[in-house]
Amino acid sequence: MVINLSEQHSLVSNWVSELRDITVQTDRMRFRRNLERIGEIAAYEISKVLPFEEKEIETPMGTAVSKMIKQQPILATILRAGLPLHQGLLNYFDKADNAFVSAYRKHEKDGSFEISIQYLSCPDIDDRVLIISDPMLATGSSLVKTIHELKDEGTPKEIHIVTAIACTVGIEYVKREEPKVTIWCGDIDDELTAKGYIVPGLGDAGDLAFGTKMQG
Repeated sequence: MVINLSEQHSLVSNWVSELRDITVQTDRMRFRRNLERIGEIAAYEISKVLPFEEKEIETPMGTAVSKMIKQQPILATILRAGLPLHQGLLNYFDKADNAFVSAYRKHEKDGSFEISIQYLSCPDIDDRVLIISDPMLATGSSLVKTIHELKDEGTPKEIHIVTAIACTVGIEYVKREEPKVTIWCGDIDDELTAKGYIVPGLGDAGDLAFGTKMQG
């Protein structure tokens, strides 16, 4: 299943527009905050489909019956670009366990690249809801490789992907490799360049959030 949050929330569409806007992108704090906001909306929407249980809560005036999430999800993100989006999810799922993966494009001299994973830290993910955040779903290669690495550590109950902008090519690749995954997007673009960048997209989310890097 694929959910385009811009079709449901005018605020998400507004924040995505600011993420794309080259006149706004120079404000790194605003860029990070907009990613964080999208993560918050995604967390709210995902919470609607998570199992809950009723619990009696003692108040100063009596007893209230409240609906509570049965089990907190595991929040995973791909370093470094995913951190603001991850923080938005963590703002709402504030008791969640967390996982971190360093997946990046290792570029070759001929312009090609491969996805390299050098670090993974995660709790026990067996029979848990896993939410993976990455601001750009371009080719889908890094997300699929991340999912495979995490699944080597255990078998999650279900997997959700949260991304600011996704490309249809990447969505189809993820769906072929992991058909049961649910993808929550801030917006969806149709074009992907030969170098694997989304068009119109927004550029390099990691660089815009944290500054430019030396190419690895």
